[in-house]
Amino acid sequence: MTSPTAAASPSRLQQFHALTKPRVIQLIVFCALIGMVLAVPGLPTWAEAGQAALACLGIWLVAGAAAAFNCIVEKGIDAKMKRTAWRPTAKGELSDRETLLFSAVLCAAGSWLLYVWVNPLTMWLTFATFVGYAVIYTVILKPLTPQNIVIGGASGAMPPVLGWAAMKGDVGPEALILFLIIFLWTPPHFWALALYRVEDYRKSGLPMLPVTHGNEFTRLQILLYTLVLFAACLMPFAYGMSSWLYLGVALALSCGFTAYAWRLWRHYSDALARRTFRFSLIHLSLLFAALLLDHYLF
Repeated sequence: MTSPTAAASPSRLQQFHALTKPRVIQLIVFCALIGMVLAVPGLPTWAEAGQAALACLGIWLVAGAAAAFNCIVEKGIDAKMKRTAWRPTAKGELSDRETLLFSAVLCAAGSWLLYVWVNPLTMWLTFATFVGYAVIYTVILKPLTPQNIVIGGASGAMPPVLGWAAMKGDVGPEALILFLIIFLWTPPHFWALALYRVEDYRKSGLPMLPVTHGNEFTRLQILLYTLVLFAACLMPFAYGMSSWLYLGVALALSCGFTAYAWRLWRHYSDALARRTFRFSLIHLSLLFAALLLDHYLF
């Protein structure tokens, strides 16, 4: 008879799936899809829709590979933090060899799919993003500098560029505007999390900004980045990528994010930092959803 503990244990498939950080990957693929949609005027043809689906799959595979590789490198750190201690690598449920093989298979499959069925530029940009996140950010920057999120944010900002390249075969200014938005969004998003998880980061030994420079300095940086992000979020309208629908949504969301940052700076609490972090996810998701809706309605 199976014990309750054994019955509750995740299956092997669930463990490997957890390595890909599914919720993060969903946002990555969604942002890449926005880049694809904006690259195609009007409704896509069946051929374009098929190419976009293959590109999404390829990007998902390579992004999942990067997440799995990250789990290997940070298994010791993950084990010390409540937020990540459940990961299969941190708990010792999956070995380094198994995880590395899984990562290599996903990366090879995704790269092959992008190169053969999409275009070589998308494959090379996606692979460069893999290297930027899994190696440059995770291995070098994250344990070395409190600016890890700022510099490493370039990798996280790449999905719309990948999506644009998948459909156009080049990188246009529209894609770079979307890149800029995510690049500026990343620091206030992660620093809000780091504020209320500061003890976890202190135990892990990672030089996150609240650990190295303190709570007050981090809160000021969040506010300043949010103000710059506010301006960047208006660029799609200013450049002619979108209409008044997007502008209205961008203004509302950016005012909301800035208000959270202002309150966080003036009157800190862990609960407010947590709400700010959650709102940042809503901000980016709805902002890009508004771009998508605007593209088809106007």
